[in-house]
Amino acid sequence: VPAIEDGLKPVQRRILHALNEMDDGRFNKVANVIGQTMQYHPHGDASINDAIVNLGQKELLFDCQGNWGDVRTGDSAAAARYIEVRLSKFANDVVFNNQTTHWQLSYDGRKKEPITLPIKFPLLLAQGVEGIAVGLATKIMPHNFCELLQASIDLLSNKKVNLFPDFLTGGMMDASSYNDGLRGGKIRIRARIEEFDKKTLLIKEIPFSTTTTSLIDSIIKANDSGKIKIKKVIDNTAKDVEIQVQLAPGISPDVTIDALYAFTDCEISISPNACVIIEDKPHFVGIAEILRVSTNQTVELLKEELEIRKSELMEKLLFSSLEKIFIENRIYRKIEECETFELVISTVDEGLDPFKKDFYREITEEDILKLLEIRIKRISKFDSFKADESMRRLEDELKEVEENLANLIRYAIDYFKNLLLKYGKGKERKTEITNFNTISATVVAAANQKLYCNMLDGFIGYGLKKDEYVMDCSDIDDIIVIRLDGTCIVTKVQEKVFVGKDILYCSVFKKNDDRKVFNICYADGKTGITYVKRFKVTSITRDREYKLVGNHAKSKITYFSANENGEAEIVQISLTANCTAKIKQFDYDFAKLAIKGRESLGNMLTKYPVRKIIQKSAGISTLGGVDIWYDPTIGRLNRDQHGNHIGNFEPNDFILAIYVNGNYELTNFELTNRYPAEEILYLKRFNSKSIISAVYFDGNNKSNYIKRFKLETTTVDKKFLFISDSKNSKLLTVTDNYSPNVQIKHKSDGKSSETNIIPIGSIVEVRGWKAIGSKLNYSKIVDIQFVETEENDSLEATEAEVINYSSNIDENNDSNTEEEKNDSVEKLSDEIPMEIINIESFTSEVSEKSEPIVLEEDEVVTNNSKIDDIPFEINTGNDETDVPMTIKSKTDENLHSDLNNGAQLGLF
Repeated sequence: VPAIEDGLKPVQRRILHALNEMDDGRFNKVANVIGQTMQYHPHGDASINDAIVNLGQKELLFDCQGNWGDVRTGDSAAAARYIEVRLSKFANDVVFNNQTTHWQLSYDGRKKEPITLPIKFPLLLAQGVEGIAVGLATKIMPHNFCELLQASIDLLSNKKVNLFPDFLTGGMMDASSYNDGLRGGKIRIRARIEEFDKKTLLIKEIPFSTTTTSLIDSIIKANDSGKIKIKKVIDNTAKDVEIQVQLAPGISPDVTIDALYAFTDCEISISPNACVIIEDKPHFVGIAEILRVSTNQTVELLKEELEIRKSELMEKLLFSSLEKIFIENRIYRKIEECETFELVISTVDEGLDPFKKDFYREITEEDILKLLEIRIKRISKFDSFKADESMRRLEDELKEVEENLANLIRYAIDYFKNLLLKYGKGKERKTEITNFNTISATVVAAANQKLYCNMLDGFIGYGLKKDEYVMDCSDIDDIIVIRLDGTCIVTKVQEKVFVGKDILYCSVFKKNDDRKVFNICYADGKTGITYVKRFKVTSITRDREYKLVGNHAKSKITYFSANENGEAEIVQISLTANCTAKIKQFDYDFAKLAIKGRESLGNMLTKYPVRKIIQKSAGISTLGGVDIWYDPTIGRLNRDQHGNHIGNFEPNDFILAIYVNGNYELTNFELTNRYPAEEILYLKRFNSKSIISAVYFDGNNKSNYIKRFKLETTTVDKKFLFISDSKNSKLLTVTDNYSPNVQIKHKSDGKSSETNIIPIGSIVEVRGWKAIGSKLNYSKIVDIQFVETEENDSLEATEAEVINYSSNIDENNDSNTEEEKNDSVEKLSDEIPMEIINIESFTSEVSEKSEPIVLEEDEVVTNNSKIDDIPFEINTGNDETDVPMTIKSKTDENLHSDLNNGAQLGLF
């Protein structure tokens, strides 16, 4: 269990002390370091070797050379005689200072070792620790280097501090229950899994404390037990982690990702337990308290170092002054006639008497002895000017030290900032902090069993292979059974289980399924009246029997249907021939009946005896569409009103997903689908009549284009690229507004920015989804987005909006080169801020023989302007020479002279 002062276990502290004694800037064999450490640590070389390797793999205190193993793959380090180590620059800067270290004798009394090291950094939180002692255990998670330094700065600035773990293996983490690292807290860590294609998944990062080997073993084990269905697992890990999971045919990648999290080590839970030694006693403290203690200790150590430095500077000033007086006043001449050494000392002391009042302390015999040790050569070459300059530098440094002591908190903040600037590069956060959705194991488990049922005898299970096949299921599913006598029971699937004779219905039970509706007619055993009811079974106690038809023993179901989407059919009721009813056959529509609880009585259908009830016609759902929301924080769909509402879905509807990389895809609306927020730009219910308007950046010619199109494909779960496929091309913004305006913020003179709003709906023609689109010419675009029109002519007003989950334009983005920023668009005249070049050849509706249309330049283009209202000269082209139609601005007859093939169109 580590000490709170330096965050080190005894063996780690002794290793660092031994390395510091050996340090000469060169690498040392680990075997040699082990031997040196054994002078202080009497517990064998194996524990020292393991501790050295553990410290080296954390990549903070040591510079390592050789094969030190790999925490990602679980590979062990080479033997101690083959690998080398030395202290890192960071360790030399923050760990050691003999002047502020408190010492004790080693176990055999031969050596001195530090009680604790004067570490000026929250090392315990940076490295993390896991250990045991007598009746104790500790588990402290590693935290991010840069975040710890920033947290210390915030703490000294009286700001609120929130710290969460960060792991070298990366991955994703849900720390909502972290509880400041105290007992009772929990963090969930997941591997980062990407969908390479519909048949392959790639695991790019693994959870902390797992290895690629253990992860693959857990995947194979889950596959062998039937929880998931995969074809092959390939480990391609080299510099970066890559585990390729090839799926079996027909298996959904989204469901498999959830199943990997549910049944393998792709998701693990860790319970932290922060226990440290404070004043030789164990204490359970939170991460915030450990950081506070470490930060305050750093401040105290900095103060102690400053005070030591101040004392050193004052002593140097004192002796420099004494030396100058001793030489310039030729006091050394007065000792020539002294016969004894005691007389020499007293003579020098008398010579210094006139100056003693100017010193900060009394002059001691040791000071006089140091003066007497000055050599004649130095006295003869003494330079008063150089001595004054040296004393002035010492005084300036002393003044700076006193200033730092007077403003100690500011000095400590600067110290942490310097550490962050000097060592923070390359130590950015690797583990993404997010919120995880709860995965139901029964939903994502692969159907690895077949459910059979003996209706008459009342047995169900996956071992009854000679009986009636019902459906596929997993071995962790619950099964719902409804019997003829109106009894409902839910039980866990087994090889063979008795659930009661005369089974009417048997299926896999889905908890909280509010779409499945049961329609039944039943005859009351006491009165003989036939009732009709509709109900749901959303939650139930396992293995408990519920009566659906009242409590009379002779009541029984006369008609039954289970409807997955709340359908309400029409049934035909035939009464017995000898009953007194005038109408002995009639129809009943279940759509008239409200859905109530499973134990409700229902409505009376008839008081006469019923001969039979049959379904006359299938019905439609009475529940309406399903409202679906998208939660960007977890990238999942839900029906709990979390996130953004994307539409009301009927059974045959689809979702239209448009990605930042310029692909679009039609998908179903299963809640198991994944839509990563960083990849999604648009997500809504698909409307085949919608017109999509999009602005994208072409990485090939460094230009921005705008296009409008209708989706012409209906293939589901396949991505189609509708922008340029060149490198660095990306989609900037998109909308389904029928008549959108685009707002462009750009810098016209390199300093001030301007904003222009262009009515794209009345200017850009709707074309196919493969069209290149029309070019936007603005210099240095800062931001571009679609804005709502005051009068929206969209096909569906409720869908005319922009859903933009990520920002794609950033003028300060380092990934954009200066050339890309300056040359992405070509600057035209102020009168024509935009040029649209339609690369596709098109057919003009203007008559071949019509004269060119010339309009005045001061005419204004409005949202409803047509092509004829624009101040340009339009030439319809020549069919004989196949010259395309051109439109030229009157303001610059030569504006388009350098453009070659294709039609040119210059518009506002």
